[in-house]
Amino acid sequence: MISKYAYKKLTWIDLESPTKEEVLSLMQEYAIPELVGEELITPTLRSKVDVYGNLIYLILHFPIHPKNRKKNGGAEQEIDFVIGQNFIITTHYERIDPLHEFSKMFNVNSVLDRSMMGEHAGFLFYYIIRELYKYSLTQLEEVNESLRDIEKNIFEGREGEMVETISNVNRTLLDFKQAIRFHAETLKSFETAGGQFFGTQFSYYLGAMTGEYNKIQNMLDGHKEILNDLRNTNDSLLSSKTNDTMKKLTIMNFIILPLALLTGVFGMNMNFVFIKTTTDFTVVVGAMLLIAVLMFLYFKEKRWF
Repeated sequence: MISKYAYKKLTWIDLESPTKEEVLSLMQEYAIPELVGEELITPTLRSKVDVYGNLIYLILHFPIHPKNRKKNGGAEQEIDFVIGQNFIITTHYERIDPLHEFSKMFNVNSVLDRSMMGEHAGFLFYYIIRELYKYSLTQLEEVNESLRDIEKNIFEGREGEMVETISNVNRTLLDFKQAIRFHAETLKSFETAGGQFFGTQFSYYLGAMTGEYNKIQNMLDGHKEILNDLRNTNDSLLSSKTNDTMKKLTIMNFIILPLALLTGVFGMNMNFVFIKTTTDFTVVVGAMLLIAVLMFLYFKEKRWF
C-alpha cells in the first residue's frame, strides 16, 4: 500500500508491505537503482547505509514492545529509507505506529511550519527518526515502571513471584538491545554520507540524530544495570529464605530423631520391665516431650532459629 504526503517541495512516500508493481513504479519515477528496488521488497537482517549518485539508501531496525507483537512475530521492525534531495521513501512490512502518527503532521501544515523543516529531504528524515526514537523512549519508560513494580514487590516479600517477571523484563531489554545493535555504526556512516549529500549546514541535524540514539542507548544500559541489581537482590533474598527454611527443617529433624528412636525401641515386640501400667506409659511419653522441649529451648538459646 502506497501513501503519499507533500509539504512545500518535499514528498514523503510511505509503503507498507509493498508489491513488486508498486516498487517498480517508484523506481521509474525516482530513478531508484535496481539493487535498491530488490531490497525494498524483502526484509534485510542487518542495518546498513548505501550511497548512490542521486540518493542514500538506509536500513534501520526498531524494537517492538511485547504487548504490540503479533502472534509468532519477531521482536523488531525493519524500515528502509530511500532519501533523495526532495523526497524520501519509507518501506516497512507491517504497521509502525510512530510513522502513522507522523503522517498526521502532514495534514496539519502549521505543525510542520513550527518544526523549522528545511528545504531538502534530510530534514524530513531527521524528524521521522526523532519520532521513531521518541516512541522507543516511551517503550523504555514502560519498562522503567516495571522495574519500580519489581523493586516494590521484592521488598514486600514476593520474591518468588518476581523470578518470572524479572526474566520477562530481561527478555524485553535483550530484544531491544538486539534490535538497535547496529544503529551507532549505521548513523555514523550516515553522518559522513549525509554531510556530503546535503552539505555541511546539515551537520547539526546529523549529530542530533546520533544524540537521539544515545538517549536510547543510555536509558537501555541504565535499565539493564538496575535489572541486574534487582535480580541479585531477589536471588539473595530467595537464597536467605531457602537457607532459613532448611535450617528450621534440620532443627525439627534433629528434635524428632531421638523421639523417633525411642518410639522405635518401645515399639519392638518385647516386654519391658519398667512399663507395666498406663501410668508408666504416660511417664515415658512425658519424658519424650520433655526432651523435645529442652532441645527446643537449647536451640532457641543458641539463636539457631
